[in-house]
Amino acid sequence: MTAVLPDAYTVRPPRLEDAQAVLELVSDYNTSVVGFADYTLDDAQDELSEPGFEPETDGWLVFDDGRLIGYGSVFGKGDHRQLDLDVVTMDPVVERFLLDRIERRAAELATEHGHVAVQVDIVNYQADKAREERLAGYGFERGTVFHRMRIDHDGTVAAPEVPAGVTVRRGAPDEASRRAAHDVLNASFAGQFGFSPRSFEEWQDSHESFSAFDWSQLTLLEVDGEAVAMRTSTNQFVEDENCGYIGHLGVLEKARGKGLAKFLLRDQFALDAAAGRSGTILHVDTNNPTPALGVYLSVGMQATLVMEVWRRQVTTA
Repeated sequence: MTAVLPDAYTVRPPRLEDAQAVLELVSDYNTSVVGFADYTLDDAQDELSEPGFEPETDGWLVFDDGRLIGYGSVFGKGDHRQLDLDVVTMDPVVERFLLDRIERRAAELATEHGHVAVQVDIVNYQADKAREERLAGYGFERGTVFHRMRIDHDGTVAAPEVPAGVTVRRGAPDEASRRAAHDVLNASFAGQFGFSPRSFEEWQDSHESFSAFDWSQLTLLEVDGEAVAMRTSTNQFVEDENCGYIGHLGVLEKARGKGLAKFLLRDQFALDAAAGRSGTILHVDTNNPTPALGVYLSVGMQATLVMEVWRRQVTTA
């Protein structure tokens, strides 16, 4: 049954100037569940201005007498076979309304991109059991579990020794270096849960629009002149936790087992400590087909927050 909002509620697409209201809504919800905001104004602005996000068709704000009480969005990457959705509200009726809107839009996107069906994914804090039950009632199933991993830095962290035969390229000032990183990313993450390969242009535009990133934060590892590993870091956790963040760390299959991932991790720890950061954060899929979780634990990282991705299929019919 389609949810119907009370007559007093109004709905419209989001605008960039709504970022502060979205921040307050998301922060209130997150604090009620995990005890802290876990969101910043930059996060809200970046989300509302992400290249490829069309607010007029893919975003919704719900107001009660001028007060924002609900926010929903749907966003696709690459071929749009998998869509990321976001719904934030304290009101289950508003939640159902937004999910209904998103489902209809997801079916439209499937048709627009030539798919019979698409997967839609939503992230839920594991601590929010009530929402978990509601998602199951809406037909979602648990897809995977992500851990937020963190290591704290107390003073100087020694820079690791570069593995034999490896050349470290710091920064990606030109198209050639960016394309090399893009190729490694797509190859190393192929088949992992929720990963949608993006064209180089789409990937580059996304990074250039992201306020917490610049190309100096991309590192490549080369062996015999070939890029075999990459790492991107961002400042998205600096404001709220004074931590560096590893966005992606990928190693080509043929180069695994040589300590490259551990080097990139320890190298980032040293860089963050030298910059005065309190720690380094990353997210890991606990069902990752590579032994990523074990690698992160082995270098001293610990899980600080657990999130689950819930997934359902939406068909065009």
